[in-house]
Amino acid sequence: MSDDQQRPGPAEDPDVIELATRVFNFARTGDSGALCAYLDAGVPVDLTNDSGDTLVMLAAYHGHPDAVQALCDRGADLDRLNDRGQSPLAGAVFKGEERIVRILVRHGADPAAGTPSAVEAARMFDKQEFLDLFDKGAQA
Repeated sequence: MSDDQQRPGPAEDPDVIELATRVFNFARTGDSGALCAYLDAGVPVDLTNDSGDTLVMLAAYHGHPDAVQALCDRGADLDRLNDRGQSPLAGAVFKGEERIVRILVRHGADPAAGTPSAVEAARMFDKQEFLDLFDKGAQA
């Protein structure tokens, strides 16, 4: 058996899993310095976990504007939905993260993406300021 046949694939390699877990934790905890170092070293900006959450989803949902900004600056797909059909923008609206909502809108996140969408979440939680921001973003 060759070495290639004995080695696990990346999805099963414990070292790869440990690295991915570390990077997801940087996004979740807002360690933008470490996150940027790994991204700049080649970790994919749209890396997803086993729930389909991207790094930007985790940073947005957990309230870390600097990490969200860094991911936006590196070209993260802001409208990529997780396995539950949720977008990072809708997650930020749900959590009431105004700075993050503004960053995502400024970088072109679609308020209509996902289920519920950011627009639907803003209506559900009576967040008129977000609805006004979405309207302004559409006109810009």
